[in-house]
Amino acid sequence: MSVALVLFQDNLRLADNPALTAAVESGHAVLPLFVLDNETPGRWRLGGASRWWLHHSLAQLANGFEERGSRLILRQGATTAVLQQILDDVDVAGVYFARGYAPWSPALEDGLKKLCDTAGIDCRRYGGHLVFEPEAIKTQSGNPYTVFTPFWRACQAADPPAQPLPAPKKIESPAAWPKSDRLEDLDLLPQGVDWTAGLVDAWSPGEGGATQRLNTFLKSGMGHYKDRRDLPAVDGATSRLSPHLRFGEISPRTIWWRTRDRIAKQPETAANGMHFLRELAWRDFSYHLLFNNPDLPDVPLKDNFAAFPWAEPDHKMLRAWQQGKTGFPIVDAGMRELWQTGYMHNRVRMIAASFLVKDLLIHWREGEAWFWDTLVDADIANNSASWQWVAGCGADAAPYFRIFNPVLQGEKFDPGGAYVRRYVPELSKLPDKFIHKPWEAPEDVLQAAGVALGDTYPMPMVDRKISRQRALDAYETIKKSA
Repeated sequence: MSVALVLFQDNLRLADNPALTAAVESGHAVLPLFVLDNETPGRWRLGGASRWWLHHSLAQLANGFEERGSRLILRQGATTAVLQQILDDVDVAGVYFARGYAPWSPALEDGLKKLCDTAGIDCRRYGGHLVFEPEAIKTQSGNPYTVFTPFWRACQAADPPAQPLPAPKKIESPAAWPKSDRLEDLDLLPQGVDWTAGLVDAWSPGEGGATQRLNTFLKSGMGHYKDRRDLPAVDGATSRLSPHLRFGEISPRTIWWRTRDRIAKQPETAANGMHFLRELAWRDFSYHLLFNNPDLPDVPLKDNFAAFPWAEPDHKMLRAWQQGKTGFPIVDAGMRELWQTGYMHNRVRMIAASFLVKDLLIHWREGEAWFWDTLVDADIANNSASWQWVAGCGADAAPYFRIFNPVLQGEKFDPGGAYVRRYVPELSKLPDKFIHKPWEAPEDVLQAAGVALGDTYPMPMVDRKISRQRALDAYETIKKSA
């Protein structure tokens, strides 16, 4: 009996998975296949935190298939090579897969199509990773948008996405299964020193965890989203769905329609709900940028930034930033949250990123690479678009010379210092007045709080008056060359 092979990549779910649904409805037995491909993405293969997440997500996906009388086959290697092995061993009637948008996706999908054409079998590609496909949202002249606000207006005016598909209740199995690697054989978990305890405490990877997180947010978080989303100390103020979206454990159109349904049932939540959907559209916007600019992870969108006078590489300063030892509490809290949980609150991401590229003048690609390795939601589109936005060289980045003041940002968005106290406990006994600027605290206040600057907590690594002016001078050179 021939099979419909479903290739799983960034769509690790059963519900609203168009490729899986089409395969189930094809009348063939279904062969679900996941390939760990460390070769095709090149240097953008999964980072450490993402590999941890993937391990647990695959375990949950495999359980979902077993509950439906099926199995998830695991292999590793270049995707096209693995697919060729499967085609040699199994009578495959068609290959079904979800569309990708990464720089390597077009070549990969062309390779899959050629393999299928040579074998004389169907090759079917489906959407599902975005609310709106890149071809669906264009300017009146037919060009891609480069500014978010008109992009969002166009999304609101466009035909809404299709309703999400239910998960198949039963999946027909092949008469015989091809060989599968064990999950442990993929070596996704860290070897040696295990730093993932905080990740385990913070997250529940998989489709079930994604659904639960959405349910919780819609019930108790969405009603205050607009006012609280920038407050990192407030638990439940944001959805924290980003890693689930990144691995496709929940579809964006499921989130879209569940949110619209909540708004319809509770009209008083409309402003907050639409603001949440606006953030979902930002994700689409990043993917549209990447789709139309495949070199986005490496090359500034604004050509004049190629001549930006970045500082000479300073590994000591970069390491201090990575470890959360800059001497600026809100920056350090964010970097430590990242290391402990694989996540950083979005407002704090902007503050920490601005500090790296503007106060330290360290190239945005260094920050991009660190986030890629340490974020559980490391996403090739969001990561590159966001770093370019902060650096000022990306889309919608005006005023490009904006430099976040970490003290003022901390006082505004963490006014009681609860976030800093959570992740920088050596400062926890400082009064609110000094929690974001401990260097201004009198010596007796520092002693009472058990803080010894330069010992238990570092002195600020830069004088912000000097670093800010240096950044402005650097941006002035770009302005003159524009």
